[in-house]
Amino acid sequence: MGKLMRYAKPYWLQSVICPILMIIEVALEILIPYYMGRIVDVGIPNGDLPFVIRTGGMMICMAGVSLAAGGLAAHLAAQASMGLGARVREAMYRNIQTFSFSNIDKFSTASLVTRMTTDVTTVQNMYQMMLRIFFRAPLQFLFAMVISFRLDPVVGDVFLVVIPLILVVLAIFGPIAMKLFKKMLRMFDNLNASVQENLIAIRVVKAFVRGGYEKKKFKKANDALMRAGINAEKLVVAAQPLMMLTMFGTILAIAYFSAGDIVAGRLEIGAFATVLTYVMQILMSVIMIAMIFVNYVMSRAAASRIWEVITEKPDIRDDGADPALQVPDGEIEFRDVSFKYEKDGKHNVIDHVNLHIRAGETVGIIGGTGSAKTTLVSLIPRLYDATAGEVRVGGHNVKDYTLYELRERVSVVLQNNVLFSGTILDNLRWGDENATEEEVAAACRAAQADDFIRAFPDGYRTDLGQGGVNVSGGQKQRLCIARALLKKPKILILDDSTSAVDTVTDSKIRAALREQFPGTTKLIIAQRVSSVEDADKILVLDEGRVSDFGTHEELLARSEIYRDVYVSQQKGGAAIGEAAD
Repeated sequence: MGKLMRYAKPYWLQSVICPILMIIEVALEILIPYYMGRIVDVGIPNGDLPFVIRTGGMMICMAGVSLAAGGLAAHLAAQASMGLGARVREAMYRNIQTFSFSNIDKFSTASLVTRMTTDVTTVQNMYQMMLRIFFRAPLQFLFAMVISFRLDPVVGDVFLVVIPLILVVLAIFGPIAMKLFKKMLRMFDNLNASVQENLIAIRVVKAFVRGGYEKKKFKKANDALMRAGINAEKLVVAAQPLMMLTMFGTILAIAYFSAGDIVAGRLEIGAFATVLTYVMQILMSVIMIAMIFVNYVMSRAAASRIWEVITEKPDIRDDGADPALQVPDGEIEFRDVSFKYEKDGKHNVIDHVNLHIRAGETVGIIGGTGSAKTTLVSLIPRLYDATAGEVRVGGHNVKDYTLYELRERVSVVLQNNVLFSGTILDNLRWGDENATEEEVAAACRAAQADDFIRAFPDGYRTDLGQGGVNVSGGQKQRLCIARALLKKPKILILDDSTSAVDTVTDSKIRAALREQFPGTTKLIIAQRVSSVEDADKILVLDEGRVSDFGTHEELLARSEIYRDVYVSQQKGGAAIGEAAD
């Protein structure tokens, strides 16, 4: 919590003025019962109406000033706490943007969403409570205790027993509550994961009629959260009657012990009524302190989760990079490269790969499922870092470039084509935010996307909806290719990016890439041999190893894996042709 308070620094003025206003509010609230007692003990018995009116008017003024101070303090506390929440969320989001894939995998997307929403809200509510109740409750307790003790010494004797009892209860409940609230926050992560997965894959859920299964899964996560919440709140529920019992027991004790003083004339009725009011204020302040304690336990658990995100160091950084170094061309070299997702893993996903690709070459990549095709090309823009060996681009180790420079020169069209909410034009300009509409249209013509875009009533200003729901799979792939081309990259990686388009369109895209981007190194991962057979060279991967590397004709002659894939696809095509005849 203390470390997160640095983000409240821009709101230091509100954070300073608010406690001052709370002091004013409490001081006036403490004086009002005192003057009420004076009216009862002095004004009324003596029939002194001017004294009653004067004192009553003063009390009304005190109440008005106290109300104004409290209202302004609440406004300033809200400003400061909301500002703190906004800055903490900004710090988290800024650091998340630096995360590598492995960092995201460590936390999970659902957990990051929970930490940026529920956890931050918990912390900002605690800060607001600190600015108001944290100052109000102790001050009210102190002032009321001093005045009530001066009016009736019995109060001090009673509270010498009551206060230690309350502190012991809080000391017992605190560690238990901490564990329970941490567990509740983890249940929030699980619930968000269930909701997020269901909403993203809602079309699959509908297609497979799995709504019932998803309901059960959600109910399980929701019920687990409910049970965790109930277990955590049981402490609060148990504490409330204990506090009320303490409050009324204290009042009865003071009334019992003060009765003798009243009978003996040592304590006046007005003073006794004032003492009881102060006792109520003391006990209410104790309850507020207990409430602060419970909320602090919750916010401490949330703050630790937030701090984990803010202080997480990305696995892939610019350490040792030369800011002035630029990628000269698209030459790629793998020097005895190995990779595994977990550092202590036993088996390499990529195993001792040696490969050299000249700038401007088109290289197809073929391999069975799980042969590490995507993983191999992910090492080029440093989406992952090689565990051993060296990946070089343009004659330099990829770690010599800044991440920005390297990724600006390498365009990747991933297997999962992602479009964002907004217009087609907005999405395409992710490739180059300053691109003119003509440059955008030229990239779309190369990607065979211009015709279907212009067929929309709003053309390039058509709204895609969330995730590009308004376009088909093949259209989405072509838009993603156009977006990548707008970067004018030195290296273009197409990861099975034409799987949803027909062979004719696929051929036109490859022809456009060959003619319009001759200096760009093109890596094309494909399942269809027809998509790569005209490449300068074809890389055959088998379980993370280079099985062979050569032209289409060379591989047909010497690579059994490539030949089997080619023959099986040719037979499949022949069978389809015979069926059509």
